[in-house]
Amino acid sequence: MPRGYRDRADDSLLTLLGDLPELVTNLVKAEIDAAKAWVSRTAKDAGVGSVWFLVALFFLFWAVPVILVFAIAGLSSWWPVWLSALAVFGILIIAVLLFALLGILKFRKAALAAIEIKGNIPRRVEKASARAAVKARAFADRNPAAAIAATVGIAAAVGGAVWAIARAIAR
Repeated sequence: MPRGYRDRADDSLLTLLGDLPELVTNLVKAEIDAAKAWVSRTAKDAGVGSVWFLVALFFLFWAVPVILVFAIAGLSSWWPVWLSALAVFGILIIAVLLFALLGILKFRKAALAAIEIKGNIPRRVEKASARAAVKARAFADRNPAAAIAATVGIAAAVGGAVWAIARAIAR
């Protein structure tokens, strides 16, 4: 038997029931401690993984100039070095412009879509009313008597509201 535990086989039912709150409390505390340990382990592993990823990015950062020098050296076999460097620089500028343009277009598309969705109130109302109509038809197909009762109730409520408003205006 593990240390710190006692045999409860001979305890009465009332004794066991009396100890139940303490046992549940101990169990909950143990589970919380286990969850804290797991989160701590997982966070530590994620932190170490992030450091290794940053180290890889550091080496990639220094690999880019090496490949550019390699491209300049390779082109300098056919062209003068200054022309090779100028050509590599021009290709890089074209790549920067292309990717910046793609980013701007994607951002603009996302921003316009967000504005279209949030700002187009009539379209949102139309979609909501279409969804409500589909739900109402499904409800009417499932339970026609309740649908008729709901329709009569809504008509009575609207009629009562119109009557109350007309009466208030007439006074």
